[in-house]
Amino acid sequence: MILVITLSLLVIYIIGFLMVYIFQEQFIFLDDDLAQDYTYQFEAPFEEVNLESGKASLNGLYFPADSPKGAIIYFHGNRGNLTRWGEVVQPFVEMGFAVLVMDYRGYGKSTGKRTKDNLYADARLWYDWLNERFDEPDIVIYGRSIGTGIASWLTSKTNPRQLLLETPYYSLADMARRYYPIYPAKYALRFNFQSHKYLQQVEAPISIFHGTDDSVVPYSQGVKLYKVLNTNTADFYTIEGGAHNNLIEFEDFKEALRQALFF
Repeated sequence: MILVITLSLLVIYIIGFLMVYIFQEQFIFLDDDLAQDYTYQFEAPFEEVNLESGKASLNGLYFPADSPKGAIIYFHGNRGNLTRWGEVVQPFVEMGFAVLVMDYRGYGKSTGKRTKDNLYADARLWYDWLNERFDEPDIVIYGRSIGTGIASWLTSKTNPRQLLLETPYYSLADMARRYYPIYPAKYALRFNFQSHKYLQQVEAPISIFHGTDDSVVPYSQGVKLYKVLNTNTADFYTIEGGAHNNLIEFEDFKEALRQALFF
């Protein structure tokens, strides 16, 4: 009887592990596609940018600026598409920065097979596009939520002015253990963005922003990530009462952004 129960539990465990492994992309990337002929509308002037990466078509938005204070390449979170994120980046446009924000494969008008390596290659492709228009000392890399892992990897391979991370995680495996503690996340994840490893190879100044009431990526994740950094070149901004998607509503966050961008 004990053997039957043990075997049954083992089968359930294996099935659960396979479910997590097979369907993890749907858990991680809550994409939202758009018709290819969709017309974006924003108050600020912008241009739609399309890049080809192998068989994939990548779609982004570029908000230029007169006498720009620099250029920001923005890697967004895991929900929504550019109809949302084009609005989210407007505060940076208002600060006088040129801004490039793009949809990952499967989001908005962007197409193609989504793998970790493909997302990294796409990030570098977008960075190179921006680098043709701005020198690296004028480029700021910005990552939000799921995008912080991609932004961290990209910064480890380039030499931008600085890196800003909003609500970051230590690693995606570390986050997965929070939701699926009984499974070996390190081996189950195909999208294990290891921010803590990437950032140890970064020489540019790093700024982290995290709300104490974040229920999606806990505040402790940001603190844990900060502890592996060189505090001589990294800053951590605590937003008291801030959650995962509302930091822009806090004056402390707006002031922290200004401090980080205009140091």
